[in-house]
This record gives sequence, structure tokens and C-alpha cells, in this order.
Amino acid sequence: MSKSPLLPPDSVTTPEALVSWAHEQGVQEVDVKFTDIRGVWQHFSVPMASFDADAFTEGLGFDGSSIRGFQAINESDMNLIPDLTTAFIDPIPSAKTLSLTCDVYDVNGTPYSRDPRGVAKRAEAYLRSSELADVCYFGPEAEFFVFSSARWGEGMGHSFYEIQSNEAAWETGAPAPNLAYRPRTKEGYFPVPPMDKMQNLRATMVATLMSIGIDVEVHHHEVGTAGQCEIDIRFAPLLRMADTLQVHKYIVKNIAYKHGFTATFMPKPLFKDNGSGMHCHQSLWKDGGNLFFDKNGYALLSQTALHYIGGILKHARSLLAFCAPTTNSYRRLVPGYEAPVNLVYSARNRSAAIRIPMYSTSPKAKRIEFRAPDPTANPYLAFAAMLMAGLDGIRNKIDPGKPADYDLYEERRRRTPVAPGSLHESLEALMKDHDYLLEGGVFTRDLIEVYYEYKKVNEADAVAMRPHPHEFDLYFDA
Repeated sequence: MSKSPLLPPDSVTTPEALVSWAHEQGVQEVDVKFTDIRGVWQHFSVPMASFDADAFTEGLGFDGSSIRGFQAINESDMNLIPDLTTAFIDPIPSAKTLSLTCDVYDVNGTPYSRDPRGVAKRAEAYLRSSELADVCYFGPEAEFFVFSSARWGEGMGHSFYEIQSNEAAWETGAPAPNLAYRPRTKEGYFPVPPMDKMQNLRATMVATLMSIGIDVEVHHHEVGTAGQCEIDIRFAPLLRMADTLQVHKYIVKNIAYKHGFTATFMPKPLFKDNGSGMHCHQSLWKDGGNLFFDKNGYALLSQTALHYIGGILKHARSLLAFCAPTTNSYRRLVPGYEAPVNLVYSARNRSAAIRIPMYSTSPKAKRIEFRAPDPTANPYLAFAAMLMAGLDGIRNKIDPGKPADYDLYEERRRRTPVAPGSLHESLEALMKDHDYLLEGGVFTRDLIEVYYEYKKVNEADAVAMRPHPHEFDLYFDA
């Protein structure tokens, strides 16, 4: 198969070669992108005529004080250093545009400690230096909703949101012409069209992703009504997957927008239906071999894998500050709705926080699936944190206990540790339990403290202080 014309050929291995190729392709603009601590992709564009190879060493300046969680105003100057390996011609803008993902640097020439991508790079370097493994593969399943319209507003005397979707179960009484075929609540997994009205749109998203070198394994409608979807991308090493997930979300949102829809990765936009998770498949490899496989182990898992699970479960409550990092995340993490609130592991059991997929007996396929994360997570921080928790489990031989091979929702008399019930709880857990993240300088105290303060003040406290419409139903006549 020939390489996509939107990707540089394999011969492009230097900045000079990339700039030359971009000119040959008629590129008009270079779009440089980076990620803030929330996980939001930021960008600015440079005309191709003003861009040269020096940018890969000297950097491109920007105002760090205007980025949430970055610099103070008295030390705002910062630089972006593009990563040559992330280059592709962006299929979204009307002008031919070269996209580059960047690392954030201080003006003194050192990597910026609060750059999420830098955290992921340090996590991979720490893994290699530990000699436990040389690569950690991640395969996230980022679910999302596609709506026809989303409206909201709030103030001192009002608060509302309204979602519209031609596919929504609640639209059965919509005015004529009403052609019906809408997934009932919790019945979106996964009927054929015309019940699945998202098929053609997802196919366009998939074709766009594949045109820029992202390998898609499968796409389908998810459980929720009103357009819940999933597009699964092939696993990759930690940093590359974090980069890829940022591109994935960008393409999904823009293709939906182009076709008159709006896509959201918000975990729980709908009441009484399934939320959107980001189940994270992960495994450790060394010298080309999967360290998680053992033909004689439980669910074909090695002792290394069990200790890795032990680390994830031990640190799960603090991990969720990065893996389920919004107030809305905890509208999803409640019993029922396939929500993985129980901090246990099991083969095949989707009511456990960690599931061991059993589709294949191949050593290459053996992995664990941490089901509590959701797609509002900053992938660089979340993936790095999961790896550090797992490595802590291996290093300290943490026993994950016995597997929970029973329905945790049906047998509630069996008490298990559970996920935090709110963003406040997970943030407090992070402040009590984060030493494992500091190993090897992967995370810094400064980043953790800034992250905690931003999330607490701007999200957890801000939502807690506002009246909720349902409170009027409960308490107005008190």
C-alpha cells in the first residue's frame, strides 16, 4: 500500500527535508499545536513563507501566561519546539496546512516541567531506565456522542441545558415527517442502519483518520441513544498514542461540525443512559516479548501483569484525578450503566475496574483494560500516571488480591473498594498519594500542585457552589 499523500515520505528525516517537501506539496500554512494541563489542544499558525528549519532548534515563541496552568505574567515568554515525527498535512483547513505537534520549552532552553507532553516523554524514559521493560503500549477506546444541537446557559437566576438529536429516544413524538428508527435508551449497541444513523458520518471520520496515518481497527454505535459512538485506533507506545488521541478527537469534532453536527467527549451528557468512557488497554514489552503473558497464569496473565494491576488498584483513587478529571466524570462513575466503580480485577467482567480481555489466547494479545478513565483526560498525564502506578506495583510486588469473577452489581453484599464519588475526592486522594508519580522526575510537585489548584478552584468548587435545577424540585417547598 502506498503512503498517504498527506504524510511525509519515509525519506523525510530532517527539518530541512520536511520544509522542502512542504514547499513541493504547495503547503500554505504551518499549524503548531501543543497541549495545556487540562488536555485541551492549543495552536497558532505561521505562513509557510515565514517558516524555516530553524524553528526545530530555535523554537516559536508564545505567551505562556495566557495558557491555563502555565506561566505567571511576569515570566510569560516561552517557546514551542516542533516534533518532526508528528508532521502531516491537516485535512481540515481550507488552506493546505502542515500540522506539527510541539514540546514546550522555557526561554532558557530547558523543557518546561508543566508541559504534559514532556511528562509522557519522561515516563517513557523512566520505563527504559528501569530495565523492567522497554515499551508500554496503550490502546484507548474513546467514546463520544454526536448531537444535532447542544445549548446551555447559567446565571444568577437561571440554569439550563438542552440537547437535540434526531437519533434520540425522546424524539419519538417529534413533528412529521418523523421517520422513527431511534435506539431506545441503553439499546444502541449495535443495530444496523437506519437505527444506527451515525454509520456514514463515522465512516467519513475513519477515512479521514486513516488518510493521515492513524490505524483504525473498528467503529460502531455505542450503548447510548442520541448518537453515542466509538472509533477504536490501533495500540501504540505511550507518547505516540497520546499524540494520536489528540488528533483523533480533533478529527472527530471537526468532521461532525463540517456535516452539521456537534461531537462531545463529555463523559455524561445524558441522564438515565450510558456515559462515555475511555477504557485503556495496556501492556509492557521487552526485547519484543509481551511481559504480561503467562500460559499458566490466571487469564493467561504473568506475575508481572498481576503486580502491575496491583499498582493500578492501590493508586486508583489518586489516578482518577488524571484519568477521570472532571466533575462530569463522576456522573458516569456510579453503579449501573456498566460503570467500573469497583476497584477490583477480573477476566471478562465489565463491572470490574480492570478487565482482562479474553478474545484471544495469543501471547501478543494479552493486556489489561483499565475501565475507569474517560476521554476528558489529558492523555499525556493520564497514560503516564497509569504507567507509573503499574511500575510501582511491579517494583513493590503489590498483590492485587483475588479476581472478582462475579457480577458486582448483583452481589452487592460483597464489599469492594470503590472509586471516588466526586472530583473533590479524587483530587484530595492525589494530594495524599502521589509519591509514585515523582519517581524518576516524571511528574513534579509543582505540576501536581498547579493541577490540583486549577481543578479544585475552577472546576470542583465552581460546580459545587452553583444551584442545580433538580435541587429546586427537591427543596423549593422545604
